[in-house]
Amino acid sequence: MSLGSFPQEDPPLAPLLLPPVDADRRLRGPYTAASAIVSALVPVARPELVARYDIELRAVAPDAHHLIPLRRRSLTGLLPKAERILVHAPRRTLRLSNGFAEFLREHLAETGPRTLVVENVHEADPTDRELLAVLRRRIDPGLLTVVTGGQVVPEKSLSPEEHDALADALEREGTIGARLGAIPHHREHGTRPRSAVEALRFAVEWCLEAGCHDAAAELGSRALALAGPAETRETPEETWWRLVHDTATALGALGREPEALALFDRARRESVSPVTHASAAYSTAMLKVRDHDPARRDPEAALAWVNQAVAISGLLPDPRERAFRLGFDLNGRALVELRLGRPGRAFDLVQEALGLAERDLPPGEHPIHRMVLLANRAQLAVALGRPEEALENLDTVIGIDPGHPDYYIDRGNLLHRLGRSQEAVADYETAMRVGPPFPEPYYNRAEIRFSAGDHEGALADLDHALELDPEFVDGLANRAGLLAALGEYGRARADAEAGLRIDPLNPYLLCALGQIEMAQGRTERARAAFDRAIELSPSLMAAWASRGMLAFETGDPEGAVSDFTRALEPGADPALLFNRAMALRAAGREEEAVADLTRALDLAPDDDEIREALQRP
Repeated sequence: MSLGSFPQEDPPLAPLLLPPVDADRRLRGPYTAASAIVSALVPVARPELVARYDIELRAVAPDAHHLIPLRRRSLTGLLPKAERILVHAPRRTLRLSNGFAEFLREHLAETGPRTLVVENVHEADPTDRELLAVLRRRIDPGLLTVVTGGQVVPEKSLSPEEHDALADALEREGTIGARLGAIPHHREHGTRPRSAVEALRFAVEWCLEAGCHDAAAELGSRALALAGPAETRETPEETWWRLVHDTATALGALGREPEALALFDRARRESVSPVTHASAAYSTAMLKVRDHDPARRDPEAALAWVNQAVAISGLLPDPRERAFRLGFDLNGRALVELRLGRPGRAFDLVQEALGLAERDLPPGEHPIHRMVLLANRAQLAVALGRPEEALENLDTVIGIDPGHPDYYIDRGNLLHRLGRSQEAVADYETAMRVGPPFPEPYYNRAEIRFSAGDHEGALADLDHALELDPEFVDGLANRAGLLAALGEYGRARADAEAGLRIDPLNPYLLCALGQIEMAQGRTERARAAFDRAIELSPSLMAAWASRGMLAFETGDPEGAVSDFTRALEPGADPALLFNRAMALRAAGREEEAVADLTRALDLAPDDDEIREALQRP
């Protein structure tokens, strides 16, 4: 028997990072496993490393805040709960997971390879499951081996009685079980439904504020079932409505709009509170105008609902409450008006909301509300062709909360549009530093690097953006186009097809796929891709330009002239003028070709190719 016939043994696992971790969300809710890892590692990790990832570590381990000094601050965390009106986007948890993974990767680079054992993953909250997926994707398996399920530690589960005993024990220890997910079960005998509902309300609010939408939806649904129908409900109206609102908000963030709408319909049936009806009307409008499924969006219906909210809020007797709630509703109506193609009307509504805040709210009250209104006014000023006014608004917004990364992206994009690229890059790089990692600043910096001819730097930025989020469709589209331009058609096609599996109707991906097909000589497939991209987005100039080039290369100069003309509608571009000139010359329209070449040379006087084409007939 040869030595090669003996069975190969798996290499031994690296030492354990910490004792096996139980991920059962019924123990401590979202980030049950992550919080256990943080609590074990932070005391032994290098303090500078802990400080670098303070936001992520504090977010996943709320009971280890005493071990993690807060270095980066956002205004939201400093305000009373009633003024924290921002709801995290669903990708917030991915940002936290990426930051956590970078912390752990750097820690392991200093300590050596380890094995992480996590049991009961089948009962884990989606936050922990997402985190484990990111750890596997972003940390070399030679540095971290992740073992899950029953591979090492037998799975177990708690009965309702055992779960309640644990909840009681946590509370006796001084831990707030509700925040951590250890909520008493509703048993047929011996329950205290009202106290359980109050505990669940606390948990739902905490989960929603933390961006843990799955947990908020699950716990909120449990609480509403426990509260029961209106006829027998012991829960106070205000508690019940907050549960409805927060649960529906979480459902909407998860793309479960029909379930959220059903909860608001229930609120309208069971409540006679004006504030409840106004809030339900506003929230219904936002669901209808922002639905994740474009086929279900209905801005006209949204306008009817938001007008109802405005009408009710405008009748509230207290000036401070009216100023805040009516301003909120007017801001919502502005979004609807924008979606209906009326940016001027939207701008006036936001301005009206700002006037209410300045007149009827005490100085310093509701700063986030004011900040959101100013940021929206900036967006509308851009839409109305007033970029300098928008820039002034965004400067004020960032001054209000320098720790909020997203507004740096908005200002950077505007600066880039104004030709102030270095300032734009500075804003993108600030966004990289002040919050958990996310792909947009790298994606945007890649555009500037590409425009400056730094294709290697642009590709590195796009690579990193897609490492942070492999499903970032815009990043896939841009990297596919860049790789195609570099002649790496296999990688480019893989990106385009990956993106189209996520978003089959994305015109940018279809345009990139058409460019790849054209480069590889598949003219009919290329034309079909360009045609579909133009059908989906008639203003996509890159698709017109690419189809024009295809027409020229396949012997249709008149078709090329027509497509290049459409591509030039936003403004003169020397490369497009040159291409149209070549098509015009091929079509025998020499005088028009010379006019295009002359204009192109005026725009790019150092371009030798344009100069040579102009000198020859």
